[in-house]
Amino acid sequence: MTGSATPQDGAPTTLSWLCHPATLFALALLLVNDHVLKAAFPGPVTGKLSDVAGLVLAPPLVAVLLTLLLPRLPARRAAPVGLATVGAGFAVVKSSGYAAELASSAWTVLAGPSLVRADWTDLFTLPALGLAWWSWRRSRGRPVRRRTARLVRMLVVLPPAVLAVAATSQYQYPYAVGTALLDGHPAVSIGVGYDDRTWPEGPADGRWSISQDGGNTWRPAADVEEQRLSRQGPGQRQACVPTEPQRCYRAVADHLRVEQSDDAGVTWQVAWEVSDARREGMARRFSNPGDIRRHFASRDLIVYPAVDGGHEVLVANGRDGILHRSADGGWQRDGFRHHAGPDDGGWTEPPALDGGLASRDTDLQLALALALTLGVTVTVLAGHLAIRRGGGPRWWGVAGSGAIVVAAIVLAGAWGRNDDSSTGMALLFVVLPLNVVTATAMLVRVSYQDALTRWSGWAVTGLLLTALLSLVPLVGWLVGNPAQSRVAVALALLALVPGVLLAVRIARLYDPARPFGRRYPPHPSDPPYPPYPPYPYPQYQYPARPAAVPDPSSPPHPAAAPYPPYPLEPPDRLSSRTPPAPPTSPAPPKSSHPVLRPSVPDPSAESG
Repeated sequence: MTGSATPQDGAPTTLSWLCHPATLFALALLLVNDHVLKAAFPGPVTGKLSDVAGLVLAPPLVAVLLTLLLPRLPARRAAPVGLATVGAGFAVVKSSGYAAELASSAWTVLAGPSLVRADWTDLFTLPALGLAWWSWRRSRGRPVRRRTARLVRMLVVLPPAVLAVAATSQYQYPYAVGTALLDGHPAVSIGVGYDDRTWPEGPADGRWSISQDGGNTWRPAADVEEQRLSRQGPGQRQACVPTEPQRCYRAVADHLRVEQSDDAGVTWQVAWEVSDARREGMARRFSNPGDIRRHFASRDLIVYPAVDGGHEVLVANGRDGILHRSADGGWQRDGFRHHAGPDDGGWTEPPALDGGLASRDTDLQLALALALTLGVTVTVLAGHLAIRRGGGPRWWGVAGSGAIVVAAIVLAGAWGRNDDSSTGMALLFVVLPLNVVTATAMLVRVSYQDALTRWSGWAVTGLLLTALLSLVPLVGWLVGNPAQSRVAVALALLALVPGVLLAVRIARLYDPARPFGRRYPPHPSDPPYPPYPPYPYPQYQYPARPAAVPDPSSPPHPAAAPYPPYPLEPPDRLSSRTPPAPPTSPAPPKSSHPVLRPSVPDPSAESG
């Protein structure tokens, strides 16, 4: 069965590139090297071999994933994108410690605990991209047209390629678990771990090494010796010199400190130590330091006679390695035991007690995140006060404060640095987005209330000034002064005092009299409709009504009787009473004088 692949479908061509013999050989080499050769022959050769195989395999894998996500992306565009992406990403990660730490965090999320180191010497493997380009030129003319063949290649080749690129070998950090004496010979137990779930708990969790010449050369313990040493249990914290019972040494718990007694343990004095403040600065040079008091502390010790006379002391200091006191009385941090061959080995150099800014990538990220959070706090306060001055709702300030509290809680949890990968992910995907979104939302909300551009500029200025002021003690902490992080954080928090005062001043720049309508003017009122013309009704002339002529034969209408007065009492009472007589006008008073009337002639008498 054949499948019709459209001319714009790049998946058939990129799948052919992924299944090219050169790409398949790189896939097999990467799997064998990461899981077999690196464990058997650790060193720079196997490390560079993984880089070469990855640079040949990664570009076709990226191109296939692009064409599967974007079916209409042509293969001639997906291939250069894959080559450019892999080459640029590899160059940035291998040349920048910050990019390498971010890549470690991403790889840890994808494939578990992983470590990507920045090593500029790995850039010499970049010409391997030329082999990937050559395989693309050879395979682009033979696309996989049959649908069944495409499905088989996707199911058989694509998953192993993804796992081979993502599943790098997990990096385990050494841990000095304990010390012991076996038939009078010194032995040390070195374990490995990554985080609090994998750190070794006791000497039995590590690998034993034994010295037959008083500590000059070391060899791995045999199986029988491993069993004998493991049965001894946890090491001893206090031991005395066999030839000098009055001279004793003890390891102090929760501190990098060894004390010495010259009176069989009655009084003690410090023989060697790293102060707690200096220990914290030293621990920041380690990846995934975890609980500093637990992992950077003296665990146990042994005292044994030296070959040339005198005595020597070995102390297991956890992640700081093995501490050695020589016969001349000098103390030296030896680091960790590693095996250079089947019968010999050496010691790795321990990190220096005093580091610099370049070796504290995670601390720099924590300092920047704290400074940004403090700056955004000032912006949120200024925005809340301005919104309230303009009569806006109060919940904007409550929401902004809640976002700052969440960012502060995540930042406080990340400050412990139990896991550098989780710290980087928390800062990148929680603290940074919360701060950016909160500050932007407050600025936009105040601008909606018709704030001037001058106000927004001052709000951003307040954020930057507060962040820069809080960075002053944090940068000092990065370079070692102050040595303790809690002192640097307390000094950084003092930057909020002038920041709050500045926020109040910035809020007063907002003019509450500016109406909302200046930014959003009201729509003009609709013009009145013109008056309708009068309806042309027909002018009908009604005829004049003739005057009424009285009929002499009809009797005159009697005068209408007046209505009776409205009864003021109920009808049942009116029926039982005689209606009162109508009121009569009072008679005029009689005059006592005679009334003189004029004489009027009688017309009938005159005519008679």
